[in-house]
Amino acid sequence: MEIIAEYGTILLVLACLFGFFMAWGVGANDVANAMGTSVGSRALTLKQAILVAMIFEFLGAYLAGGEVTSTIRKGIIDAESMEGRPELMVYGMLSALLAAGTWLMIASIKGWPVSTTHSIIGAIVGFAAVGIGVEAVHWAKVGTIAASWLVSPLLAGTISYGLFMSVKILILDTEDPFHRAKKFIPVYMWMVGFMISMVTLLKGLKHVGLDLDLGLGSSFANALPVAVVIGLAVAGVGSLLLRRVRELPNQEHRYTNVERVFGILMIFTACAMAFAHGSNDVANAVGPLAAVANTVMSGGIISSQAPLPWWILMVGALGIVVGLVTYGWKVILTVGRKITELTPSRGFAAELGAASTVVLASGTGLPISTTHTLVGAVLGVGFARGIAALNLRTIGTIFMSWVITLPAGAGLAILFFFMFKGIFG
Repeated sequence: MEIIAEYGTILLVLACLFGFFMAWGVGANDVANAMGTSVGSRALTLKQAILVAMIFEFLGAYLAGGEVTSTIRKGIIDAESMEGRPELMVYGMLSALLAAGTWLMIASIKGWPVSTTHSIIGAIVGFAAVGIGVEAVHWAKVGTIAASWLVSPLLAGTISYGLFMSVKILILDTEDPFHRAKKFIPVYMWMVGFMISMVTLLKGLKHVGLDLDLGLGSSFANALPVAVVIGLAVAGVGSLLLRRVRELPNQEHRYTNVERVFGILMIFTACAMAFAHGSNDVANAVGPLAAVANTVMSGGIISSQAPLPWWILMVGALGIVVGLVTYGWKVILTVGRKITELTPSRGFAAELGAASTVVLASGTGLPISTTHTLVGAVLGVGFARGIAALNLRTIGTIFMSWVITLPAGAGLAILFFFMFKGIFG
């Protein structure tokens, strides 16, 4: 308690700096998962992708980022095991932020798309197991999270495979694919608008002090009609944009015509994926920051039910945007161009499949890896065209970087934990 009272302000400032640094790493490395398919399929230029990501990553992080944050900060380690020693919680969360941020910086410089979720959870488990005791870790919760890393690519791959097959059957393999595309694409646009609206209404508005109540009973029932209407509005805007796409003459342009229509749809799915990514992955930066802030501001009382102040989500959201703008381009190009050849129709299926998985995870509070999700989604689209369509060497390198990430995060966190303990203790 004395250490918290004496160094509280310094510890809080360090937590904000390290939280921002970690969020910068999320923006620099992980946002490629949101925008890589759009750039790879050439539906958006790199500059356009960065602009879209800046807006929607920020909105996702700020409006809908609180649910997963609670899992990261109070679900992995046992608060009671540090009763009477709150400084250990503070040192540990500071070391986790610094360790994960450092690893993400190294990976971003190398151009490796690694998992920010792996990085921070590995770091938290590392410091807790070594610095406090193995019994301080909620291993059942860690097991659930680890299972989600397997489930998320499988789920995203299955959804993306199904979406791309529906595009093939309904549009690409027909006699008049251009007019079929104009007919069916507003339905896909409605799916994008509906999905993003649901997660914002169910999870996001509480964090900005708003709560939707139409008198329909549960919050899900209240959100449903509003999300349907917003989805219709998105489909309406999309239909107006589609009217401006003119069919190129002669038969050899029939697929070019369709891909131009899907190019418009990719703008919507890019917004959806950026929003979904911000809502899920901001937790990796602000979860530990929230734990430090609550412990310091309460004078050393460790609470597993402490509220999440709005300014903490703001630090995370701003950090993601700065990371994206300053260094995000490098990993965006790796993800977009090297796993498989993407066209707008394939990129759409991968992006909407990944966004759906991330939104489901954000809504249920499960901190999945966006990297795993997107790679699973792109693999699903690739499998729809045959295994030869996949760059197996690149996929092998990506898998290897995933394996290294957990021990790297844990090792760095242990090192920094004892460093902070030595400085302040």
